[in-house]
Amino acid sequence: VQLQASGGGLVQAGGSLRLSCAASGVIFSVNVMGWYRQAPGKQRELVATIASGGNTSYADSVKGRFTISRDNAKNTMYLQMNSLKPEDTAVYYCNYNARNGAYWGQGTLVTVSS
Repeated sequence: VQLQASGGGLVQAGGSLRLSCAASGVIFSVNVMGWYRQAPGKQRELVATIASGGNTSYADSVKGRFTISRDNAKNTMYLQMNSLKPEDTAVYYCNYNARNGAYWGQGTLVTVSS
C-alpha cells in the first residue's frame, strides 16, 4: 500500500487548509485511515481517524475545527482544517490500517503563522 499526502503549506492563524491522502495498491475494503501529526520536538499524535464505514474520531484539540472524510471509490482521505492555530504547526502523516498491515504516507508540512 502506498500513501501520498498533499495539501500542506503556510497559512495565517485563523485560516484553512485541506489535506488529501491518496492510497494505492491492495486496499482492503474494511480499513481505518487516519491523520497523525508530529510537531518539532514532540511525539507523533493522533489527529483524527475514519473507518471505511464512516465512523470518525477526533483528538480533543481539533474537535469542532477539523473534519475528516473519505471517498472510498477514489481511495482518498481528506482533512479539512479550519480556524488553524500556531500550535497546529506540524508534519501531518496519513495512515492506513487493515488486515494487510499498517502503512504511513511521507508527511506534509503545515505551518501556521501567528
